[in-house]
Amino acid sequence: MAEPSAEPGAGDAAATPRVVVLDHGSGNVRSVVRALEAAGAAVELTADRDLALAADGLVVPGVGAFAATIEQVLAVGGDRIIERRLAGGLPVLGICVGLQIMFDAGTEHGQRSAGLAQWPGEITGLQASVVPHMGWNTVEAADGTQLFRGVESERFYFVHSYAAREWTMEQIGSLAAPKVTWAEHDGDRFVAAVENDALTATQFHPEKSGDAGAKLLANWLGTLPRRRPGAEGAAAGAQQEASP
Repeated sequence: MAEPSAEPGAGDAAATPRVVVLDHGSGNVRSVVRALEAAGAAVELTADRDLALAADGLVVPGVGAFAATIEQVLAVGGDRIIERRLAGGLPVLGICVGLQIMFDAGTEHGQRSAGLAQWPGEITGLQASVVPHMGWNTVEAADGTQLFRGVESERFYFVHSYAAREWTMEQIGSLAAPKVTWAEHDGDRFVAAVENDALTATQFHPEKSGDAGAKLLANWLGTLPRRRPGAEGAAAGAQQEASP
C-alpha cells in the first residue's frame, strides 16, 4: 500500500491529521475509516457538530440513492456542518454520492431532490448500454491536480448509475477555477473528481481503489491544515457562538 507523503514531524501526534467521517448512516463508512487510518490519519466516525467542526478534515461518504443520502445528511445536520466548514476554508472530502449531493439537485427514477448547491448542475442517469458503471476505470486528471499527484494514470473503482455529466462552474473573480477530473463509461463522459479550494470530492471509491486510492487519500491528507493540540474546544466554541 502507498505510504502517506512524508512531512516534517510526521511521527508526532501534533502532525497527525485528525479527520471526522460524517456518520449519517451510509453503508461504506467502516471501509472509509480503515482506509483513512491506513493513510495516516487519526479518524473518528461521528455526527457530533463540535468534533466535525474542530477536525482538520471532514469526509462525507455516500452510497445508494441521491434522495436517501441527502435526507440522511440533513437529518444529522450535516448540511450546516459542511457549510460552516467551507465558509471557514476547512477541508471537506465527498465520496461517491457524497460528491453528487454537492450539486444543485439529483434526478433518479423521475424523482428530483435538492442537493447542497455547493456546485451548479444536476446529477442525471448515465447514458450507457451497461448500467451501473461498476469496476475499474482510468481518469483524465485535471491539469495541476494535487489530489491525483503520482496516480494520474492509475485506475480507480467506480460503482454508480448516476453522475454529473456536465460542469458549468468556472473562475469567479480572483478565485481559481475548480480542477475537474473526468472519466468515461461506454462513451458517456462524467465528472470523476473535483478540487475546489476547501471542497474536494470523488465519484469513485478511493477506499476500494487499492494502492492508487491509498495514495490519493494520502495526497488529500497532506493538504490538510494542522491545528495546534488543545484547540478543538476553542474552535468548536467559536463556531457555535457564530451560528445563527
